[in-house]
Amino acid sequence: MHYQHINTIVANHDAELSAAEAHGMAAGMLCVNGRTELRFWLQELLKDADAINDEDRSILENLFEDTRSLLASDEFVFGLLLPDDDYPLGEQVEALRKWCQGFLFGLGSTSSTSGSTPNWSEEIREVVKDITEFTKLDTEPEDEEAENDFMELTEYLRAAVIFLRAELNSADNRTVH
Repeated sequence: MHYQHINTIVANHDAELSAAEAHGMAAGMLCVNGRTELRFWLQELLKDADAINDEDRSILENLFEDTRSLLASDEFVFGLLLPDDDYPLGEQVEALRKWCQGFLFGLGSTSSTSGSTPNWSEEIREVVKDITEFTKLDTEPEDEEAENDFMELTEYLRAAVIFLRAELNSADNRTVH
């Protein structure tokens, strides 16, 4: 999915979020519950999910379902929806911060619908803490290594999300939302 296209759809429907946040939210929800329904995500994402036109709904549905299948894949093919490399690094870092915020929201909103406080392992809590720290990244990278650091963070997040999905998406977390 093309970042800018999704960003435009989300903005046009007054979601007050970016494409990165929307994708992060979907990934967080699906990490907790791989059977999370599209309508649950759309209700959390958009102020008026019913007002979305069929074409935009289809594109968002494809994003959500692609995210579901990539997370479920054994091929380690999941990726974050972020601006392309031709965007300024500061914008990419800002999108990464927002992706993490969306992810944490999706994780929390889906965990809270189960009605009980999550009993997460120390490893899960540590990864969630790391992702929380990424929401505080400086969006004005100053040194020459900033691009490499950014790439390392995105790779860490890819692996962290796949780890969280494997750990959190167990049989006792499969209630449908």
